[in-house]
Amino acid sequence: MNALESLLELLDLERIEEDIFRGLSRSAAIPRVYGGQVAAQALVAAGRTVPADRSAHSLHSYFLRAGDPGAPIVYTVDRIRDGRSFTTRRVVAVQHGQPIFHLSASFQAYEEGLEHQAPMPAAPDPESLPTAAETLPRYADRFVDPSVAGLLLEARAAVDLRYVDAPPYATAGQPREARSQVWFRTAGKLADDPLLHVCLATYVSDMTLLDSVLLAHGRGGWATGDIVGASLDHAMWFHRPFRADEWLLYDQTSPSASGGRGLGQARIHTQDGRLAISVIQEGVMRVPRESGTGRGGSGAGRD
Repeated sequence: MNALESLLELLDLERIEEDIFRGLSRSAAIPRVYGGQVAAQALVAAGRTVPADRSAHSLHSYFLRAGDPGAPIVYTVDRIRDGRSFTTRRVVAVQHGQPIFHLSASFQAYEEGLEHQAPMPAAPDPESLPTAAETLPRYADRFVDPSVAGLLLEARAAVDLRYVDAPPYATAGQPREARSQVWFRTAGKLADDPLLHVCLATYVSDMTLLDSVLLAHGRGGWATGDIVGASLDHAMWFHRPFRADEWLLYDQTSPSASGGRGLGQARIHTQDGRLAISVIQEGVMRVPRESGTGRGGSGAGRD
C-alpha cells in the first residue's frame, strides 16, 4: 500500500453506531496525533451525515488536548440543523474518555449568487520547485535530531508539497517577511468525491500555516528546537470547487504574534487562479524557557 492509499484508508472512518465513528492514527514526526488528521477525520464524520447534494462551505475547530497516536479516536456527530439550504453539524473527538477536539461544520446546497474574488498572487510554476525529498535532507544537520528529516518525509509522503522560498528551518536566525508560499497536491489521483477533496485539503492545511509566524522572528520551528508550539484553533471557508490532486497555491501570512500565540491567515488558489479556500489558524508559539533557543518542539505546547 502506498502512502496516499494509506492516508485514504485513515480517512475512511468506521461507523460504530448512528452518528458515531471511529478513526485510527498514523505515525508522525511528533509524539502526538497530527492536528490536520483529526480535523480531516472530523469533517469526514460530519460529511457522512449530510445529504450528498450539500457541500462543505466552512469549518471552525478547537484543538483541546494532544491526541494519543496509539489509541483510536471516537467521533460523535450532533445534527444541529437541517435547513432548506444549509446543514450544520458539530463533532466531538474523544480519546481516553476526554474530548481532544471540537468541530463545527456547515454545508450548503449549490446556488447561484454574487461573484468576486481576490486576485491570485504571483508564484513560480510548481514543477520548477524542489520537492521535499530534495529539500529536507539538505537541512537535517539543523534539526535537534537529524532523523527528523526522514520522519517528516515519511509523514508527508502522501502529499507533494513544495516551498516557493526557503522554509523556516532553512533560514533560522534570519527574520524575514511574515509570508510563506507552498504549492501542494496529493501524490496521486483521487476519486471524484467533493467531500474527499475538501477533507484532504483540510488535512494539508495544518502542515505549514504557522510558518509565516516563524519567519517573522527568524525561528526554525519545533524541529530546530527554538519554538514549542501547537495548534489552538483552525477555521476554513471553501469558496469554489477544487481538486486536491491538482496543484494548489497556499499563500500564507501572519498579521500578529503576542501573548505566546501566533496568528496565520492564508488563501488557497487553484493553478488557474480561482480562489478556492480561505484559512485562519492560531497556535501556541513559545520560546523554550531554558534558553533563547534549544530543545523544545515535540511537546503539546499548551496548558
